[in-house]
Amino acid sequence: MAIRFDRPVSSAARFSRHFGAFALVLSMAVLIAHRFGGLATPYLVLVLLVSVGCAILATLLAAIGLRSLWMTGAEGGLNALAALIYAAFPLGIGAFAAERYFTLPAIYDVTTDTATAPDWLSTPQADQIWLPREPVVTSGDRERQLAAYPELTGRRYDGALDRVLEAVKKVAKQNGITITKSEGDTTPGRELEDKPVPPQPESGVADSPDVIPVPTPRPYEDDVAKLIRGANGVILQGTTRTFILGLRFDFIIRLREEAETTFVDVRVASRYGQHDLGFSAEEAEQYLGALDSELLGIAGG
Repeated sequence: MAIRFDRPVSSAARFSRHFGAFALVLSMAVLIAHRFGGLATPYLVLVLLVSVGCAILATLLAAIGLRSLWMTGAEGGLNALAALIYAAFPLGIGAFAAERYFTLPAIYDVTTDTATAPDWLSTPQADQIWLPREPVVTSGDRERQLAAYPELTGRRYDGALDRVLEAVKKVAKQNGITITKSEGDTTPGRELEDKPVPPQPESGVADSPDVIPVPTPRPYEDDVAKLIRGANGVILQGTTRTFILGLRFDFIIRLREEAETTFVDVRVASRYGQHDLGFSAEEAEQYLGALDSELLGIAGG
């Protein structure tokens, strides 16, 4: 009489495959919904945390299944292997975020000028939902930025403001930055001597008025007022999104003309959360690098 041996079946390995597949599908679905479907970033973070949790659970169950296979020859090795493959993607996202979260400072706003950062023309507003955030950037935040990103500095170009401004706008468009607001003399104007002369009365001698008019303040929108407002340079404010994840950032570009040079500073702020995981500094450095390439040969320290 033949003896038949029945191999035990590892339930842990079977469940690990289900949890791994769920984590993979959930993470990919939420990333697509955030990038193309308008899902708010706080919900993206929340669902990704759930996905990473399921991936960790799948990995633990797969380890139990593989141990059962080694110790008792239990079935489930293929299920455990599939679970590890499925869980790799969400675990990779979680590991990447965790590494940056614990090694980089918890700030969401960076600038090339930490002493006098460019002011927002329109303060960015976003519903943080469940992500906690300090509304005011403190001097301590700027000190942490300097320690973490010492290479993030402004640029000085040996060129007129109008020439640099043209390159600034071009590079902004190429990098997906949408300019939403501007302030200052954003378009080079003609000299005051070249302005059209107002028509004179035909008689050649103006009639003396019966009542001498009382002097009134100069209109705010005349040429002199515009030059005064633009004397300190140009400020452009815009928004941008990262290409893959679709994370939103607010952008400020400030140009100041000093003698025969133009100084460019930027300020980038993550739209959501207290910790930007270093993406704000990357956005600023990427833009400044592209601007250096566009104005190659006239960049200075």
